[in-house]
Amino acid sequence: MIEADRLHKIQKVVFNIKKHFLLVGCVIGMMQMVGCTAPSADQSQGTEGPRIALVMKSLANEFFSTMAEGAKNHQKTSEKPYQLLVNGIKDERDLSRQVALVEEMIAQGVDAIVIAPADSKALVPVLRRATEAGIIVVNIDNKLDDEVLKSSELTIPFVGPDNRKGARLVGDYLAEQLSEGDPVAVLEGIRTSFNGQQRRLGFEEAMEAAGMKIVDSQSAQWEMSQANVIASAMLSEHPDLTAILASNDSMALGALAAVKAAGRADKVKIVGFDNISAVQQAIRDGQILATADQHGDQLAVFGIEYALDLLAENEETPVDRETPVDLITAEVLKQ
Repeated sequence: MIEADRLHKIQKVVFNIKKHFLLVGCVIGMMQMVGCTAPSADQSQGTEGPRIALVMKSLANEFFSTMAEGAKNHQKTSEKPYQLLVNGIKDERDLSRQVALVEEMIAQGVDAIVIAPADSKALVPVLRRATEAGIIVVNIDNKLDDEVLKSSELTIPFVGPDNRKGARLVGDYLAEQLSEGDPVAVLEGIRTSFNGQQRRLGFEEAMEAAGMKIVDSQSAQWEMSQANVIASAMLSEHPDLTAILASNDSMALGALAAVKAAGRADKVKIVGFDNISAVQQAIRDGQILATADQHGDQLAVFGIEYALDLLAENEETPVDRETPVDLITAEVLKQ
């Protein structure tokens, strides 16, 4: 009898536990049905004014996370109220996802899209659909291809730096630390991206003007890990290599790791482009020579402000706007 009573009590406890979990499951299910989910990364900031979507490349890259924070801070303090939706892709090569993000913004009926395209050509068709839907589009960071825009009968203003000029500044500074005829290598960005093409050209111009010899030039797709692998191979194939010119700071850090692993940190100079915090510290430590600052914290802001002007019809004809780009060295960081 005692055993029967104990068994009954145990069964009652188990029943109550099952009942509890069933209730929790029902509540969760109801929350999902009515959309009670955690806020997503692209949820609006602000409740007044036009809706502006910022569509960026890889948020894993410090440059773009800095860009996003700059935009959010601007939205909070702007004298012109507007709503901000921040979006980005995980991988800079994920073109289909960035296209999908633009399509989502079209479907949501935003007033303007400020975009740093992952590719200078592939994003043009979906941006055309955005303009046909009456959405203002402003291009930042990576310029859309002029020929593709022309063939699409599309005018999209570019707001951003002269990447070629910035790379030339960095390359010229590097050349001052080398001797004529020294072998150097270039780590390129995505080759279909306008900013990657322009930075490569700026590096090449600086090296040619100084009489350096570019012995290798390969794309590391803007990625640190790929840059590390490619730079390691470059160092192995060219034991007399004196410098690596990286088209962004993530690749510069990948090259730095390769140079250290090869035991050649004191023989191979490295330069980058973007001025992210990790590279600033490496410059202070004498591990990286220089980089270019295109003011990533303000780059999206420049584009947003232009979009607001266009929405207010303060601009009759959209035209490109050049933004600053500056050489960053150890001397500059000490100031």
